[in-house]
Amino acid sequence: MFDIERWQEIFETLSKNKLQTFLTMVSVFSGVLILIILIGFSTGIQNGVRSEFEQDATNRIAVRPGITTKEFKGLNPGRRIQMHNSDFEEINTKYEDDIEYKTGIYNIWGGQTTYGKESGNYRIEGAYPDQQFIENASMVAGRFLSQDDLKESRKIAVIGNQVKRDLFKNEDAIGETIKIFDINFKVVGVYTDPGGEREETRVFIPLPTAQKVFNGGDRIRSLAYTVNMSENFEEAVALSESLSENFETDLKAKYSVAPDDRSAFRVNNTLEEARKIYSLIDTISGVFWFIGLGTIIAGVVGVGNIMLIVVKERTKEIGVRKALGALPSSIIGMILQEAIFITSIAGFTGLFFGVIALNIASPFIDSAFIKFPRVDFVTSISIVLIIIFAGALAGYFPARRAANIKPIEALRDE
Repeated sequence: MFDIERWQEIFETLSKNKLQTFLTMVSVFSGVLILIILIGFSTGIQNGVRSEFEQDATNRIAVRPGITTKEFKGLNPGRRIQMHNSDFEEINTKYEDDIEYKTGIYNIWGGQTTYGKESGNYRIEGAYPDQQFIENASMVAGRFLSQDDLKESRKIAVIGNQVKRDLFKNEDAIGETIKIFDINFKVVGVYTDPGGEREETRVFIPLPTAQKVFNGGDRIRSLAYTVNMSENFEEAVALSESLSENFETDLKAKYSVAPDDRSAFRVNNTLEEARKIYSLIDTISGVFWFIGLGTIIAGVVGVGNIMLIVVKERTKEIGVRKALGALPSSIIGMILQEAIFITSIAGFTGLFFGVIALNIASPFIDSAFIKFPRVDFVTSISIVLIIIFAGALAGYFPARRAANIKPIEALRDE
């Protein structure tokens, strides 16, 4: 039941302690404001990192050959390792139960590509159909590479959206013929990539075709795989790490490379990298929470202090109330109501301004690793409810002290 006299009493009491009340509310307000902003930026960092990982499959393993740096079995350092189709086939056969998607890649950097009077230099990649899923590419028009394209070594091309805009402008590219180093290729598809323009300046052609027309023989520049994902993230990471080590070990044994030579093969495991980065994000988020909660605790302590002041100043009044028959529960309720009122007003005000600040700042933040900083509704309300509960807890002890005041002692208080 709404008691207007109780509220008039609360406002009168707080007005007698204007400075203490104001400073306490500022402490709670700033604590909530800081925590909301920090959590918002923590979410922004998570969004940014996720968008970076979305450029390729998160569970990707890439293998690239390099140059040996150590002598091994009578072979001098400085050998450039060259992988072949057989390497791809052997790994596929040995680990097929753990592999989701796979492709060998034979790429040409700066491939001169022309259509009519338009031309440009793009990365040309001979690949398998699975490359679409490894690269997280989505088709805008037409189709991606097929097994029949590989079997027949067809001269067909799947171009990135940026290549399409450069060469074809607003024209339809499907079915048209482009020239790559003056060799005709029929465009069968246009793809888009979450990595943006940089990833869309590529042209995919069947791997056997690339090896034939660019004198690649049976050579492969790199290998790319995705592993079968488990529902348990740690199990998936463990499998990915195991496969990465096995790929490297097998290739080193085949090409007589020292086991501790880290330059002969570069194996990049995005799932392992994802775990490291997400672990770092969790740490950053924890630090943000620690800072924000520390500020809030300072405000809550202030609530407890001002309630102690209120109890001290109203000792006689409380004694009179008890002498007239006021129950301890009513005394406790009166003090708690004041504490909850202070923390509620300051908490919701801090929440409001924190959300407003994030909404204003969000459009101006253009960073690869911070995107759309915001706080979800459930988290926001949960923070305020926790603050209110903490404020009530801070007010409970002074309220309990007030309830235990003996009327005769209170009436003697000066």
